Amino acid sequence: MAKNYVQPGETLTLIAPRAVSSGSGLLVGALFAVALADAASGSQVEARRVGVWDLAKAAGAWTQGQKVYWDNAAFNLTTTATSNTLVGVVAQAQASADTVGRVLLTGQVS
Repeated sequence: MAKNYVQPGETLTLIAPRAVSSGSGLLVGALFAVALADAASGSQVEARRVGVWDLAKAAGAWTQGQKVYWDNAAFNLTTTATSNTLVGVVAQAQASADTVGRVLLTGQVS
């Protein structure tokens, strides 16, 4: 292994940009992840960048494979790209009224 290797990068220690609950999404700059524990604003939190998650969803129907974006004002996922951050794709179709959606976080940085 190369001597400069640090870690895989799927889980990172981030500074919470706001108070977050375990399992909620957070955006730090262009980096989106899911908090693995509760954290106060400005404190460190372990967060996972990839995987399949059930996360807060904006109104609107979702189709499998559709791109999803993080709305950092509403703190939920949406299919609206404008002013939002691409975080992954829909893993399971969701009805318009659903408040939680299943997504595959792909770990990209936009």
